Parts: sequence; structure tokens; C-alpha cells
Amino acid sequence: MKLTNTSEYALRILTYMAKEPTRLYSAKSLVEKLKISDKYLRRLMTTLSKQGFIYSVQGRDGGYSFKMQPSEIRLSDVIDAVEGMDTYTGCVLGFEECSCENPCIMHSTWIKVRQEFMEVFINKTLADLDFELAKRY
Repeated sequence: MKLTNTSEYALRILTYMAKEPTRLYSAKSLVEKLKISDKYLRRLMTTLSKQGFIYSVQGRDGGYSFKMQPSEIRLSDVIDAVEGMDTYTGCVLGFEECSCENPCIMHSTWIKVRQEFMEVFINKTLADLDFELAKRY
């Protein structure tokens, strides 16, 4: 299963910032390091700020920093903030009327995968992630 670009970018941004959570990160440095378009990054940062994960400092020496501790930010909270976890909990084939009572052909297989996926994203925080992966940036 692959995350959407929106969720992937939001998690990449916050994972990168979590390496040094007290640092102030400029939008320009994040764009250059993470290879995310400026417009997309700024839109995500506005959303993440409105949700209370980070805050922004205006001005020439401004940037973004954590408002919450990385250990308080669950991966599912980030995904929910930027696009909603519903993206990953519905029918894998897109049927609106897919349930245990009215299953699609993939329902029994997908429900197991979805449950494992949800457990990981609900139980893991930014602080739980392996920051060796973040060194890629």
C-alpha cells in the first residue's frame, strides 16, 4: 500500500524536522532538501500549523518549528490532518456499499491489511521512527 503524495510529503517534512525538533526550518531549506514544490510545501505547512503540530515565525529569519513534541504526534494524526484517514479505511475497490454484510471480492483480504496498516499508523509517533531513514535527506 502506498500513501498519497499529500500524506507522504507531510510525513517526510515532519520526519525531517524531527531530527532537530527545536530548530527553526525555513521553507526554502525544506523545499531544497526534500524536493517538494514551494507551493505544495507551504500549503502543507499551513495545514500542519493550523492543526497545532508546528508553528511559523514570520519575517526574514522566520521559519517553522514544532509546537508539539514529536513523541506526541501519531502518524495517523498527521494523515488525518492533511487528508483524512478515511482515504485508507474504505473499500479498496472504491465501492460505497462494501461491508461485512455486503462485501466486495477483496473485502476479506483488504480488511486484514487495513487493520495492520491502521495499527502501525495509530501506534507510531514521529519519535518512534527510525531516524536513520531521515538521514537520507
